[in-house]
Amino acid sequence: MTPAPPVASGPPDLSVYIHVPFCAVRCGYCDFNTYTATELGGGGSQREYPANAMREMDLTLAADAAGGYPYQQVSTVFFGGGTPTLLPAGDLIAMLAHLRSLIPLAPGAEVTTEANPDSVTPESLAQLAEGGITRVSFGMQSAVRSVLSTLDRTHDPERVPQVVQWAREAGLAVSLDLIYGTPGETLADVETSVRAALSCGVDHLSAYSLIIEGNTAMARRLRRGEITPPDGDDMADKYELIDDLATADGLSWYEVSNFARSPAHRSRHNLAYWQGKDWWGIGPGAHRHRDGLRSWNVKHPSRYAAKLNAGELPVAESEQVDPKARRMERIMLELRIIDGLDVDVVPPAQRPMLEVHRDRGHLDADALAAGRAVLTRPGRLLADAVIRDLVP
Repeated sequence: MTPAPPVASGPPDLSVYIHVPFCAVRCGYCDFNTYTATELGGGGSQREYPANAMREMDLTLAADAAGGYPYQQVSTVFFGGGTPTLLPAGDLIAMLAHLRSLIPLAPGAEVTTEANPDSVTPESLAQLAEGGITRVSFGMQSAVRSVLSTLDRTHDPERVPQVVQWAREAGLAVSLDLIYGTPGETLADVETSVRAALSCGVDHLSAYSLIIEGNTAMARRLRRGEITPPDGDDMADKYELIDDLATADGLSWYEVSNFARSPAHRSRHNLAYWQGKDWWGIGPGAHRHRDGLRSWNVKHPSRYAAKLNAGELPVAESEQVDPKARRMERIMLELRIIDGLDVDVVPPAQRPMLEVHRDRGHLDADALAAGRAVLTRPGRLLADAVIRDLVP
C-alpha cells in the first residue's frame, strides 16, 4: 500500500477548476451546466467569458484573503465543461496566466483541459502546450459509430488516434474518457472501444458507467420506451472486461473508474477532490470548497456575468459542512481510491460491517488488518453498497 503523504506546514496548496459552459452540441445523456449558443446576451457570451472568469478569480482571492485563507501555490488546474477547447487556445492561456499572476503555480503543476476530438488542431494543441497546459483529456466515449450516435457525439472515431498523436507531439500527457452501458451497446462494442483507446498508447484511461439523469433527452427517450435502461449484471461484465484489458496493457486502477500506467500518470486534480482538499470552482455553476465551507455559483452565464459586473461574487448558495457530514463524504470519496480509507474514520457503530465486507470479498483482508479499507475488484463493483453500510 502507498503510505499517506505527510501533512505540509504553512498555507495549503489549492486546486482550481475552471468551468467553460459551452458546447457545440448538447449530448442527450448530459445534465451538466452547458449551453450551445455562442451569444447568450447579458455578458454571457463565449467572447466575454474569459474576462468574467478572471474577474471571479480576483474576487475569490480577495474574499479568501479577508477570511484568513492564504494559499501557498496552485498544484492543479482543470479546464472542464462543456468543451473548453471551443474557446480559442489563447483564451485558456490567458485565464491560466491570470491565475498564475494571483497565486504561483507549483513546480510541475498539473494543468489539464478537456477537449472533444473534433475541437482541436495540431496548431491549437501546440499553442496550449506552449501556454502552460500539460495534459489533455479527450472525450472519446466510444469507438463504435452506433454508440456515438446514441450518445449524440459528433466526432469521427477514426480521429481519436490522430488527435492523441497531435497532443503527444505537442508534449502533452493524454487521457481518454470512455462511457460504457449505452443502450444497445454490446460487450463486443465495449471491447472494441477499450482496445482502440489502448492502442493509442495513452497512460490514463477513464471509464464511466452511463447514468441516465432525469432531466435529459435520453431520460425522456427511456420514459417513452424508445430505449431500455442498462442492466446491472451487464454493466458488471463490461466493467470487468475494461479492468482486464486495461490491466493487461499495464494500467492499474487507482479510483473505481480510473486507470493509470503509474502513480505519476494519475489525475492529481481529481485526487484532490477524492482526498477532500481545497479547490476553487470558477465559472457558472461551479462549486468550491474551503476547509469545510462549500459554495456554488449561479448557473446561467448571463446571471453570472451580471453579478461579476456588479462587483459581487457570483455565489448562489453556500453551506458549512458539519463534522458528521464531512466524515460521511470522506468515507464516500476515499473508499473509491486505491489508497483506501483509514478504518478509524468509520463510525464505531458501522465498523463491524468492515469485517462483513471483508468476509464477502469486498475489502482486501491484508489492508484491513493494517487499518485501511481497500476495495477488491468485487468490492469495486459494489462500491456504493459498501459505502452505504459504512456511513451512519
